[in-house]
Amino acid sequence: MRHVSLATPDERADEYTASGVRRSGRFTRFPSVNLELLRELCETPGPPGREGPVREVVRRELSPLCDEVIEDPLGTLVGRKVGDGPRLMLSAHMDEIGFMVTQVADQGFLRMIPLGGFDPKTLSAQRVVVHGREDLIGVLGCKPIHLMSAEERRKSPKLEDFYIDVGLDADRVRELVRPGDVVTRERSLETLGDLITCKSLDNRAGLWVMIEAMRMIAGETTECEVLAAATVQEEVGLRGARVATARLRPHLGLAIDITLANDGPGSNGHDRVTGIGEGAAVKVYDAGSIVPRAVVDHLVGLAEEEEIPHQLEVMLRGSTDTKELMLSGDGAPSGCVSIPTRYVHQVVETCHPDDLAACAQLVAAYCRTAHTLVSEG
Repeated sequence: MRHVSLATPDERADEYTASGVRRSGRFTRFPSVNLELLRELCETPGPPGREGPVREVVRRELSPLCDEVIEDPLGTLVGRKVGDGPRLMLSAHMDEIGFMVTQVADQGFLRMIPLGGFDPKTLSAQRVVVHGREDLIGVLGCKPIHLMSAEERRKSPKLEDFYIDVGLDADRVRELVRPGDVVTRERSLETLGDLITCKSLDNRAGLWVMIEAMRMIAGETTECEVLAAATVQEEVGLRGARVATARLRPHLGLAIDITLANDGPGSNGHDRVTGIGEGAAVKVYDAGSIVPRAVVDHLVGLAEEEEIPHQLEVMLRGSTDTKELMLSGDGAPSGCVSIPTRYVHQVVETCHPDDLAACAQLVAAYCRTAHTLVSEG
């Protein structure tokens, strides 16, 4: 496999100007994304261990694109496209961060624990949906600032400071809600200038990319046997990917997930990670994986050949399904294509449609060519 140069985003800019439309220093080379599918994926509930509703959306989309669709015992859904070459597993997790009810208090307020990591300072007075015997709109409440001491005002809130108010008396709440019921954020997908904002872009954006990449190669013959896995319980420890890789034993892996676009005011150095609107992010490193150089070079080479805007991702904290793909069986060379995203693990997240399209193009190109990584060693 040939080696390719890793140009910086600024160096790549001039390369793409001839083939892309420049807007505000960024590129809009790709057509609009299928916003209706992305909206449905993002707005459909599915916290860790309760991914059922979103799984059915994915099943509907993958079934006509794959030779078969199977579900494993933990709930991961896998679409299989036949091929005579090595087994390539794509992995995009279905679950979104949420909460689980632990107690219905005397006044009817709900106490909860997090399912996945939240930034507590973003939660006050936010709307949620409690998925009990019926769905209930709730509000996350905490002590009003008017009643806080000076010391309390100086401290950041903790998750245990919050409760959920569903506006009903305790007896009615107990009829409808019990411990173990899950809670998700209540947010619709909206456009934000040139961007898209909604809850659960982590990782419904990755699901969208995987589905669209499978759509792009659906009528083609690929050397790889491609396994498109929509995994479960990633936000609580990569659990679905661990089970799925143990069962499928891929020879190659490619995770698809969001990454940090900490590109706002005051960001600099390694805190930035990626820039929104600057193309698909090719992961080099995160806290759970060091991507093999051959995989990074192959993805970057494909992006350059296909004129797909791209950037490199080095993320110092956090991990993705990439880790479990790498540890599969005897070990599988694995990488990750990431969607730059702002406000990750907050109430709403934000990404650029051009980055989504770039990621889908890159994943499809990888499915067509990943077999060379095995044949060329």
